[in-house]
Amino acid sequence: MNDSFINALNTQTMTSHWMDGIGENMMNCYTPGYRENKVNFKTYMGGVAPDSVYKSTSQGKSTPGTSDENVYLEGKGFFVIRDSAGKIAYTRLGEFKFDGEGVYKTSDGKRVQGYILNDKGEIMQGTKPMDADIFTEATINGGSVQIPTTDIKLWIDPGNGKYLGKYDEFKIEGDGIVYGKAENGKVKTPLYKIAIMNFHNPAELFEIKPLQFIETEESGKPVCSTGEVRGGLIELSNSGLGKNINTYKMAQTQWNITQKLLQSNKQLLQQAMELMSS
Repeated sequence: MNDSFINALNTQTMTSHWMDGIGENMMNCYTPGYRENKVNFKTYMGGVAPDSVYKSTSQGKSTPGTSDENVYLEGKGFFVIRDSAGKIAYTRLGEFKFDGEGVYKTSDGKRVQGYILNDKGEIMQGTKPMDADIFTEATINGGSVQIPTTDIKLWIDPGNGKYLGKYDEFKIEGDGIVYGKAENGKVKTPLYKIAIMNFHNPAELFEIKPLQFIETEESGKPVCSTGEVRGGLIELSNSGLGKNINTYKMAQTQWNITQKLLQSNKQLLQQAMELMSS
């Protein structure tokens, strides 16, 4: 009787955590960039317990952003961002904008990372351009390429109000390249490529704050990603309301069953105590 009581109590506690996770999913079905909570379960002598709680890595749909400076990542991977202390984090939410000084940032002030390009569009590794075939091969194979990222900065010249002193405007193309434009579009120069990283086990990234993650031993080190970047869009939540409502109903049914089991065990215990005292 004690075993069944403990099993029911453990299962109810687990179910409560499960329902909390589902509730968070439902509340964030319309939060851009949100990653859905997923739970795996294991069984043991005392009932069931969460085996792992992780973030879903499935793709969210695209939607028009609030600015042409926003970006959407289609495929696997994460944008790379850096805080004021130099610490790196990763996010799927590309709701980025250039600030008043021309620095590309997240809404909370972290600096978006990229690679410096030469005028041929080649990634610069120090003072030398990196071989495009090597970078492409590493990206396709999920390999690690040791190229330092940098802040994406289109400094605005206070003298003429132009980006980097000579570009009238900029444009982010589908390959994640930031171009500077001048002379009514006749001049188009590649400046930066937005950095995209993936992980061998991205579900095990640790969420340090909503929609921002850091690597863990379980996630592995960042590797090159094949994700495609599109300008003017952002990613919606990958959590569906209908699916989570059905899952919540399952969890609620499990809760009700364990509640009845607990009540039955209490009644049996009470009857046993009465028999012993009579």
